[in-house]
Amino acid sequence: ECVSGCVCPDGLLDDGKGGCVEEKDCPCIHNNQWYSPEQKITVDCNTCTCQKGVWSCTEYVCYGTCMIYGSGHYITFDGKFYDFDGSCEYVATQDFCGEKNSTGSFSIITENVPCGTTGVTCSKAIKMFLGKTELKLEGKDYKEIQRDIGDDVHYWNRTVGLYLVFEASNGVMLIWDKKTTVFIKLTPDYKGKVCGLCGNFDDKSNNDFTTRSGLQETNALKFGNSWKQSSMCPDVTQEIKPCDAKPHRKSWAKKECSIIQSEVFKICHSKVDPMPFYEACVHDACSCDSGGDCECFCSAVAAYAQECTKAQACVFWRTPDICPVFCDYYN
Repeated sequence: ECVSGCVCPDGLLDDGKGGCVEEKDCPCIHNNQWYSPEQKITVDCNTCTCQKGVWSCTEYVCYGTCMIYGSGHYITFDGKFYDFDGSCEYVATQDFCGEKNSTGSFSIITENVPCGTTGVTCSKAIKMFLGKTELKLEGKDYKEIQRDIGDDVHYWNRTVGLYLVFEASNGVMLIWDKKTTVFIKLTPDYKGKVCGLCGNFDDKSNNDFTTRSGLQETNALKFGNSWKQSSMCPDVTQEIKPCDAKPHRKSWAKKECSIIQSEVFKICHSKVDPMPFYEACVHDACSCDSGGDCECFCSAVAAYAQECTKAQACVFWRTPDICPVFCDYYN
């Protein structure tokens, strides 16, 4: 017997929006958004084109990026998000890994110091070893030290907006905001050949917690402790919850950080999950209680904005009241 309903005539397909189209006119979907045939989008360093309802993408291998920001937040090359608050020098990433630790061309060390009275730590100084050159980035500036051992690795630096960028001939790039945010970019040649707090860059996030001795860890504290540079530093034994220690700051922190979940960032929510960035923001806004509260809050929101930009969602969130940048003054 007959069943009521809507079907498309022979030769036509449902386009998901209540219409019937030929196969060549089928739309594609990405992050809950519809795209017309032949429309292009960018994903990392690749371009995808909508063809007959499916995406056809170029297959370039892209730079890997590791991000360290605020009070101990890490996003590894493979996209694992975790927190580690240790007061010491730690290996962020290096290619001196495995048994034959001797051969490598670079190492990046982050020095963490307390950034408030609750015990959370922020990256204060970065050391970048490129062959026999050591670069120390600290206090809005950097200095170069030449060592006796190592190869010649050339590098050049430039300022881009708020960031200082160092690019080396061995395929390592470091981007620093002169405060507490660092991006480390590596060419695909380093896939699976690096180690440290930024993980091993093998496109699998479940094995990023590999300790210095090569063991797989599930606990971020044990993993982080294994990468400290000096055995004199104490191990981190517990995760710090600054909002519990400073409950009077909690409501202020939540109110300020709510911008990440607000309409301002709406176009990004379907592309980059705001939740871990919001939680990191509240953590930082509670913890920076010895000056620099705004700097901690702004760095946390800027970290989310940066990920949104990478996902092709450009958000203009800075205003004269919220984290202004005095471009006119600097120009």
